[in-house]
Amino acid sequence: MSWLNTWSARTFCCLVLLVISFTSLYLRHLATLRPAKNLPVAIEGEQRQIINLANALKLRQLTTLVPVDNPPVTSKGEQRQSINVDDTLNFGARPRVATRTSWNAPIIWEGMFDSNLYDQQHIERNSTVALTVFAVGRYFDAYLKTFLTTAEQHFMLGLQVTYYIFTDQPEKVPNIDLGPKRSLKVMSVEKQSRWQDISMMRMKTISDAIESEIRHHCRYVFCFDVDQVFKGRFGSEALGDSVALLHAWFYKLPKNRFTYDRNPKSKAFMETGDYYYHAAVFGGLSENVKNLADFCFLGIMEDKGNNVEALWHDESHLNKYFWLHKPSRLLSPEYCWDQIIGKNTDIRVQRLIWAPKQYNKLRTR
Repeated sequence: MSWLNTWSARTFCCLVLLVISFTSLYLRHLATLRPAKNLPVAIEGEQRQIINLANALKLRQLTTLVPVDNPPVTSKGEQRQSINVDDTLNFGARPRVATRTSWNAPIIWEGMFDSNLYDQQHIERNSTVALTVFAVGRYFDAYLKTFLTTAEQHFMLGLQVTYYIFTDQPEKVPNIDLGPKRSLKVMSVEKQSRWQDISMMRMKTISDAIESEIRHHCRYVFCFDVDQVFKGRFGSEALGDSVALLHAWFYKLPKNRFTYDRNPKSKAFMETGDYYYHAAVFGGLSENVKNLADFCFLGIMEDKGNNVEALWHDESHLNKYFWLHKPSRLLSPEYCWDQIIGKNTDIRVQRLIWAPKQYNKLRTR
């Protein structure tokens, strides 16, 4: 039996050695299937792809959510990412005055905005601006040259601007030294017998000019009275879809003091409103300014047919329009101030001022 025991022991040892050998070979085979040195590299590459994809999706979402007017293009034709600079407005910068309307439109005051950000964005977007102004009759000699020369110093500097001068004396329009990207076009209009008609009929003229000329060249339009003088920056922060100006004499008065047209027979009739807007300055996208001008002109003509004239002529109809169609941007009285009012701590910058009025000499009856 001793030989049997010896054989069994030897057999057992051989089996143990075989198991150990096979186990070693199997572990070595597993090691060749999963190279430890390459694993982190693969994971890092996948992480990079995920991060790049997330950034691409984020960029696409930003450029989709924030519309860009005439977006600039790179050399490869790709649109640049843009932000909405209105999101940078500091509505708490002027606690003594209203800086936002009930429908969430900004009211622009000095200290609320970064002028460099607005200028940079509109320069990158190639924003184009038309300035319309009427110089008819005696107003031509009294105001036009000063209006244009001061506009060249302060209005929308750095942007492409075209002045549209509506006048009954086109041959007398003064030669003004214009800066880069600035041009001037003279458009003839008929002289009206009364200043009231000049004021009211300008709405049709503006609408016709936008349709035939301006909309093909300029994205934005601003309309000004000529009897004003630029004194400070009137810049790209004023641009918007639909822009109205708070009247310097009424911006802090209660609504029952606003001089809306109270005649129910007039198309400009209003019982109440939001603010009292000044027709000396208004603007916006060209199509929106045309809509405003058409609305006012149709109201004026209907009133004429009924032998009615609104209290403050085109300004009464403009207030009615902005009551029904809320402006997207309001300009504070800093953008058109009457110095006769005197010192006012709300007015940190006088950007545009009323020129001294000479109504008795200048206005025809």
